[in-house]
Amino acid sequence: MLEMLSGQRALDPNRPNGQLSLADWAKPYLADRRKLARLMDPRFEGQYNSKQAFQAAQLTLNCLAGEPRSRPSMKEVVETLEQIESMKSRAREARGGGGGGPALRGAGGVRNPRRRERSLGEGRPRQLGDAGGARG
Repeated sequence: MLEMLSGQRALDPNRPNGQLSLADWAKPYLADRRKLARLMDPRFEGQYNSKQAFQAAQLTLNCLAGEPRSRPSMKEVVETLEQIESMKSRAREARGGGGGGPALRGAGGVRNPRRRERSLGEGRPRQLGDAGGARG
């Protein structure tokens, strides 16, 4: 999940010292709503729901817990992701199915009516390393 949010590989020897492990580097950004935009994949171009992104970040942080028993099960991960996705559906229904409502606000809260908001992971080509499996 962290790779999908950030657009970076879990381990990259080309990153600067202290950033070799994506998980170690990302934890402070995942935990702070104000810092999260700095972690997000720039290919999202700010076109994501910040509440959904923060909830996905919190889930990712839980998946990175040091103690394995503290990590959510895959069932819990799937249920949480479904709840996050349903937020988008409810927001769409509340505005009558049309675009241009408050859900089009990105991390900075600025609405761009020319761009369609994406669900996290939607419209982004899979890359080598995007396993879609049980990794957090």
